[in-house]
Amino acid sequence: MKRMTVFAAAVLGLVIALGSAPANAAVLGDREVDPQVAAMLEEVPGGVIVDSTHAVWPELGMELTVATASGFSARAVQNCATARICAYSGYSLSGSALTFTACGVLAIPSSFSVKSAANARSTGYAQARNGTTVLGTVYAGSWSNLSGTVTNIRCVL
Repeated sequence: MKRMTVFAAAVLGLVIALGSAPANAAVLGDREVDPQVAAMLEEVPGGVIVDSTHAVWPELGMELTVATASGFSARAVQNCATARICAYSGYSLSGSALTFTACGVLAIPSSFSVKSAANARSTGYAQARNGTTVLGTVYAGSWSNLSGTVTNIRCVL
């Protein structure tokens, strides 16, 4: 009986190990995960794939949404949900969006290039920075195009 239990546990472990896919797999069902989502999942641990162009990091309060051909339009802060700080890969709030619900110093993964940012909070400001050097400031309810390499966003309430 003991030998059968050990064998069954070993087979179950093998089935689980061979049958499961890693969290950052390049395929989701029959659709491929966008390369930018896959790169971000690899760089930043704790991400959860929502769909092929969307992942969230619940513990970081961070979300990545990759723009599709029918994706975002530049509509000022309206692209950035209420109470969030948003970083975009394109100018004028276009391209993929990396959004934050947390406030503080928010790290931007190196696989994401920030060209514009929005502050959909009702108070305070957000500084797009390279290290501690401020590249641009976005006040509550506004957005800005940015230049330079943004490594973090400092949110001040």
